[in-house]
Amino acid sequence: MKRSKRFEILAKKPVNQDGFVQEWPEVGLIAMNGPNDPKPSIKIEEGRVEELDGKPRAQFDMIDQFIADHAINLELAPQVMERDSRELAKIIVDVNVPRSEIVKLTTAMTPAKICEVVGYMNVVEMMMALMKMRARKTPDIQCHVTSLTDNPVQIAAEAAEAAIRGFDEMETTVGVVRYAPFNALALLVGSQTGRGGVLTQCALEEATELRLGMRGFTSYAETISVYGTENVFIDGDDTPWSKAFLASAYASRGLKMRFTSGTGSEVQMGYAEGKSMLYLEARCIYITKGAGVQGLQNGSISCIGIPGAVPGGIRAVLAENLITTMLDLEVASGNDQTFSHSDIRRTARTMMQFLPGTDFIFSGYSAVPNYDNMFAGSNFDAEDYDDYLVLQRDLMVDGGLRPVREEDVVKVRNKAARALQAVFRGLELPPITDEEVEAATYAHGSADMPKRNVVEDLKAAEEMMKRGVTGLDIVKALAAGGFEDVAQNVLGMLRQRVSGDYLHTSSIIDASFTVKSAINDPNDYRGPGTGYRLSPERWAEISDIPTALRPADF
Repeated sequence: MKRSKRFEILAKKPVNQDGFVQEWPEVGLIAMNGPNDPKPSIKIEEGRVEELDGKPRAQFDMIDQFIADHAINLELAPQVMERDSRELAKIIVDVNVPRSEIVKLTTAMTPAKICEVVGYMNVVEMMMALMKMRARKTPDIQCHVTSLTDNPVQIAAEAAEAAIRGFDEMETTVGVVRYAPFNALALLVGSQTGRGGVLTQCALEEATELRLGMRGFTSYAETISVYGTENVFIDGDDTPWSKAFLASAYASRGLKMRFTSGTGSEVQMGYAEGKSMLYLEARCIYITKGAGVQGLQNGSISCIGIPGAVPGGIRAVLAENLITTMLDLEVASGNDQTFSHSDIRRTARTMMQFLPGTDFIFSGYSAVPNYDNMFAGSNFDAEDYDDYLVLQRDLMVDGGLRPVREEDVVKVRNKAARALQAVFRGLELPPITDEEVEAATYAHGSADMPKRNVVEDLKAAEEMMKRGVTGLDIVKALAAGGFEDVAQNVLGMLRQRVSGDYLHTSSIIDASFTVKSAINDPNDYRGPGTGYRLSPERWAEISDIPTALRPADF
């Protein structure tokens, strides 16, 4: 058959390298409003839920029981469940109804009811609702700082640059598990060199992650996964109750934490039970609410290829972010793992959160080139900085990033590498050479870094943990090495652990170590001229990209 040249060219477009599938509800390959999703219902007798979404208590699985006992406002549930879902959707979008009134209604809904409500909204309406429903008024952004070679000098430099670019939370992980203490240490020192108050985490298996947090190497966690079907939970040897206990272990030690979930995980693990992705994700969000955790990282996360393959899947991702805010939780709204070969498609996917703003528009913008991203690559990475800054400028939107000058980046990367060099010296760790400092100052990625002695590093990292090194030892090493300002910033983070103010919902810490959260920065959006608005100073900053010509240039 002779082919159309038009179709030959289209077949080679990047978007046609993506995977797509038609709906298959029986295995869970349906985004929302699945034919097998339960119908909303609730029956309460003597203060106890005896029926939830058509299922009597005798048939509850452990997720139903946890949600029924801990996650629903039973006082208002009977009245709210009787209201028309379409009318509730209109109220949520209505700019004249404040968030505080909406939350009273949405926290009294069952998972099936809340899915039915958002199912009436198109993406523009969901974005309108999200702009009102996020907990904190000020939108923000989080990043990944990782290295293909787990190079601590590179990580410190990258974290310092990310800090001055505007990231208020940073997450690292490892290629080699035993490198974790060095990666966490480097991220802490680098971030606090960029500016004081940046929250950091090292994503690992839970016991090690908690141990690093208790030592003062990290300040938050989010990789505590919850799932929407019992079989997937059992596969992980976990229950909602064990996850709640782990959350309390973090919080009791002054560590901010949120859970992680996302549409598509149950399909990917083969236990979707024929339900839609959004319904199962709603159950995850209710588990998070019931556990008392301040927030949730969702937006499909590492399973984004699954909803991205089905009709309306990206709409469902936006819906899961919205439901999280409707349950009065912080949302770190994904946009982290890359899911498409198409630049157009991955940008369109991000606009759903970028335009209305969320607590964290990205829960993992890659602050390194994607070849260095050990979280499997991000939807945006370090090579997209300038595009993202122009998007902010074009649309007059605060997406969290700040324009920077090359000389400032070089300066702060150099300082962070030297600060880590001083810490390694003070803690008697394998030395960081001046050659490594120089390379990290100007590097784009790990390919530009000298190789370290991995065996020596791993042995030293293990010994450092056995010696009981804590955040205070890092403070002392920084001060002794001549980096008193960075030492003060690290000490400031340790003080935050004692006060616990950043355990409030949607917390971030500014450069003056003032906590900003849903408590003192509540979202008060009520339509045009209300809610978060760019200040003249912030708009001037967003406008002033280095490549823009100025009147003085002529």
